[in-house]
Amino acid sequence: MSGRDDAHPSTGSGWCHNFSLTSILSRWERKLTTLPLCLRPGAPEAGRGIPPGATIPGMRQRLQKLLAASGVASRRKSEEIIAAGRVTVNGEVATIGESADPAVDEILLDGEPLPAERKRYLLLNKPAGYVTTLSDPQGRPTVIDLVDVPERVYPVGRLDAETTGLLLLTNDGLFSHRIAHPRFEVDKVYEADLERSLTADGCRRLESGVELEDGVTRPAKVEPLGRGRKRVRITVHEGKKRIVRRMLEAVGSPVSSLERVRLGDLSLNGVERGEWRDLTGAEVEALMKASASVNRRKRKVAVRR
Repeated sequence: MSGRDDAHPSTGSGWCHNFSLTSILSRWERKLTTLPLCLRPGAPEAGRGIPPGATIPGMRQRLQKLLAASGVASRRKSEEIIAAGRVTVNGEVATIGESADPAVDEILLDGEPLPAERKRYLLLNKPAGYVTTLSDPQGRPTVIDLVDVPERVYPVGRLDAETTGLLLLTNDGLFSHRIAHPRFEVDKVYEADLERSLTADGCRRLESGVELEDGVTRPAKVEPLGRGRKRVRITVHEGKKRIVRRMLEAVGSPVSSLERVRLGDLSLNGVERGEWRDLTGAEVEALMKASASVNRRKRKVAVRR
């Protein structure tokens, strides 16, 4: 195939411490109630905080792509199906090249709703210069440009434009929620090159929580990579905007380059920069099981209290 951040991380070890809808009305109600602000085209935080199982209104796509994503046929065969007049959109016979939004439009094939879109889980090795959003009003390239799949996938969390590395994309709202929300404690591991060496005091602050303009961060795990303390590996659970860059700058060691190298047990092994691959069923299952286990443990602790 081509193509392609509440128990906290451990501290104290390491170098610092030695669709289909029945009426127009219901369609619009659905659209209004399932569209988070962050998912509007061009929103800088698209893909973050997606409710489990949510649809994504506002994403019009060519009908042949929608048919293919539903597993009806290939894109070329789907064009033949549309040309034969077998597809309708809101009661009107569709034509080749027409676009629709499955979250608000009634799309029928031979009088029946399209099958549900299959779930996709992609691992992308993001290059620098791509924004983590569905579309960009400034015309910058987006991570969606890098993955050619018929399904309507979106980024899980985000990486800023200049940060490279591991990024997941999916059309599964529950999976996205489990990975992105800090409550589920999925490790997000970064490697950073620093403009100034990280001091022992700076490391202690990172591992105890750094005060930023939007609050105190959760404790991170930090370890050095090589000599000079100018390259470090940092593990966080949060996914706030530019969180790692801001944390390191706050302790006096601004980042010159940043790469996410691991997420949970997933790594970039075998995936070159700008390329992607599908996650295996076992990988998806492992991530979901791990996050569910953390959630159960927290509920038990809460009950005891």
